[in-house]
Amino acid sequence: MNAHYDIAIIGAGMAGASLAAEIGERASVVVLEAEDTPGYHATGRSAAFWEECYGGPQLVPLTLASGDYLRERGFLHQRGALYIGRSADGAALDAFMARFAGTGATIERLDRGALAEKLPGLRDDWTGAVWEPACADIDVAALHADYLSAARGSGAAITCRARVTQLAYGGNWDITLADGRTLRAGTLVNAAGAWADDVAAMAGLVPLGITPFRRTVAQLRCNPPPPSGAPLVLDINGGFYFKPESGGVWLSPHDETPSTACDAAPEELDVATAIDRFEGVVDWDVQRVERKWAGLRSFAPDRLPIYGRDPVQPAFFWFAGQGGFGIQTAPAAARLGAQLLLGRPRDAMTNGIDPARYTPDRFTA
Repeated sequence: MNAHYDIAIIGAGMAGASLAAEIGERASVVVLEAEDTPGYHATGRSAAFWEECYGGPQLVPLTLASGDYLRERGFLHQRGALYIGRSADGAALDAFMARFAGTGATIERLDRGALAEKLPGLRDDWTGAVWEPACADIDVAALHADYLSAARGSGAAITCRARVTQLAYGGNWDITLADGRTLRAGTLVNAAGAWADDVAAMAGLVPLGITPFRRTVAQLRCNPPPPSGAPLVLDINGGFYFKPESGGVWLSPHDETPSTACDAAPEELDVATAIDRFEGVVDWDVQRVERKWAGLRSFAPDRLPIYGRDPVQPAFFWFAGQGGFGIQTAPAAARLGAQLLLGRPRDAMTNGIDPARYTPDRFTA
């Protein structure tokens, strides 16, 4: 390869692709993807939804700032979301309402009657909910493909089967790939997802404690089939979520099992746990598991994303730790990341976002 770029991005998932699309017209960019295709890991395994409260109040600004971009380009399909609870969970539902008051998220409290109207087949012990009408499915594949296309159109080189094995800095980054190819870049962007801390260590920097966690999803066939327009349903205590999809149900036990960075696979116990919890919510008869998969969601210690230059090595830019909200916040995160990376002013999309909340400096202060 032996080429020189202004910026090399490690990782061509949603994070790397969206950032490349935002900066490609203003810098020479190469995106290095270890796998055969972009988005093989977390991006390609997401059961993604745009949900205003997902990730907590400090993520709401990124989510809301991304909403218009996703909606106007046709990547969102309206669904609505219910956080449901039993009679003992009234305080938890009230606390949820209070936690998101003033954030800009649109939510309302529902009693048993209103909840049952939105979720046919609900079992009797579920008595209340928080309703989020704006929740929508995200067409993840289309969004990722659009960003990859935009990145290529702006001149970025998307290079697959390009696993980085060595990094050395001497005024520029000398990058060696597994097959022996080499290249050079002025700035290195770490968009490596579950491998983000590994990339930092390879670069001779202190990892920030980004931990991968396994998340399991199963596709169920139910009888009768669930209503296609039924909402996303989440346990207020974090025990499950599910939604109708492709004539069946996509179901997760909302598991977060610490993992090494790997090609994640589902565990039978997690699938069985998910089905057991699901059967305690609705009377939809589970006939079979049609498909099951797992992906890795990577969190920083405070569960907020990390966007910005490394405090020790400013030629190393962190764009990682997006947890399970990296898809729904991708437009605003990429725009903010490009502004921080290129030293450009904030714009209408990012004016309401405080970048100091996500800086890597917060772990070294």
